[in-house]
Amino acid sequence: MTSLLPRVSRADQSAAPGPLTAPAAVELFRMQARRRRARADILGFLGWLSPVAAVALWLADGGASGFSSLAGAATALGIVAGLVGMDLVLLMLLLAARIPFIDNTFGHDRAVEIHKSLGKPALYLLLAHGIFIAIGYGAAEGLDPISESISLWVNVPDMWLAFVSMVLFIAVVVTSLVAVRRRFPYEFWYVVHLLTYAAVATAIPHQFSVGGLFAEGTWQRWYWLAICIATGAAVLYNRVIEPIAATFRHQLTVSRVVRVSSDVFSIEMTGLHLNELAGSGGRFFFWRFLAPRYWWQPHPFSLSAEPVPGTASAPGKLRITVRNLGDGSARLARLKPGTKVAIEGPYGIFSTAARSRNKVVLIGAGIGITPLRALLESTPFEPGNATVLLRGHDESELFLGQEIMALCQTRGATLFHLTGPRSPGPGSWLPQSAVQAGFTIRSYVPDVANADVYVCGPASWASNVVQDLQSAGLPAEQLHYERFDW
Repeated sequence: MTSLLPRVSRADQSAAPGPLTAPAAVELFRMQARRRRARADILGFLGWLSPVAAVALWLADGGASGFSSLAGAATALGIVAGLVGMDLVLLMLLLAARIPFIDNTFGHDRAVEIHKSLGKPALYLLLAHGIFIAIGYGAAEGLDPISESISLWVNVPDMWLAFVSMVLFIAVVVTSLVAVRRRFPYEFWYVVHLLTYAAVATAIPHQFSVGGLFAEGTWQRWYWLAICIATGAAVLYNRVIEPIAATFRHQLTVSRVVRVSSDVFSIEMTGLHLNELAGSGGRFFFWRFLAPRYWWQPHPFSLSAEPVPGTASAPGKLRITVRNLGDGSARLARLKPGTKVAIEGPYGIFSTAARSRNKVVLIGAGIGITPLRALLESTPFEPGNATVLLRGHDESELFLGQEIMALCQTRGATLFHLTGPRSPGPGSWLPQSAVQAGFTIRSYVPDVANADVYVCGPASWASNVVQDLQSAGLPAEQLHYERFDW
């Protein structure tokens, strides 16, 4: 095990370049980590409080009195299930709205993970809502649940919309299941997922026109209206208005496409006000290239270089690096200079925003190396306090490896190239030769438990890296993991 670039001793630190070597950053990192944890606690508390508040609305309206009869009990359970189920749906929309405060607290991956975890409970509660309401109303009117459902569809205003909403919710949740989702291209899943908004829109009318809980003049009506409108406004602003504004503000244009290897290429763009994106190294954007056959596909790619602000005589520059992983990404290699680009982001906290320690370790494989290159360029550290581990079958798979080596030399980071066939043993992320020599993450970074570690690469490989890091005692809050699945 030999590092390509030797570790920098403290005696060497005085000779190292200085703009990003700020000891004061240590306290800044600790402070921002404490603030993130506090924000996460507050948001978590509010998340749990939200469905409790929904039940409180019903209790304050005397809903518990419904349990005096069998029909009333079924109806009461149906109402509670509907309230909590709809509340979870609104929470899911907020988590998917890419609100900067939530994104910067949990990270985009974690927010989406929580969003996904609420999908099945929300659907089950909404199904329970419909079933219990049909049983309760039917028992009160002497009808079986099916006849009551038909009666509700035909005779009660807005109820047919509620049935349509249920069908749409089922379609969205089923197509989001991993086993189902991976049978379809991302674009199909994305379009089906947009039906969530139609499902919510068709679910709302009957909530205000049926039953007395949200009757006109009640405070419960105003509360429910407020959270529905606030959620819709958050989605509209962050998913539609802000991306359009960012596209006009930055006016990104493809300047050239540069081949990195046989199946990897960099897309370089020019634009305005790119200083506003400084510090985004490692974070990702959604890119939509505004040309025939491209404009309808949003591509989530991370920056592979820190944005370069422009001057009075020259526009700014930024760059992404893409691997041919399918028809969509393959076509991007044929982009013409001059193609306009719509932009959403930056998203995620795979950046300095996640730092909590003064030491940093970057571990990447394949195309996952490229976001680390941008992060290495921008994140502060003192010489000797950063280690970079690049993994590939051979040197040709260490994409942008020469640029990373130059950055490590300039900034005083230790660099390892981990090349060779992967060990066939379970849980391995290292080359076979390293495993046979008994190497683990501690062999390369002895004090890894006292560092922020960023991992980016294929899911199965990264999972093995994470297990090795956990075995080495790395606390969860110091592990920052960028995934490429959806």
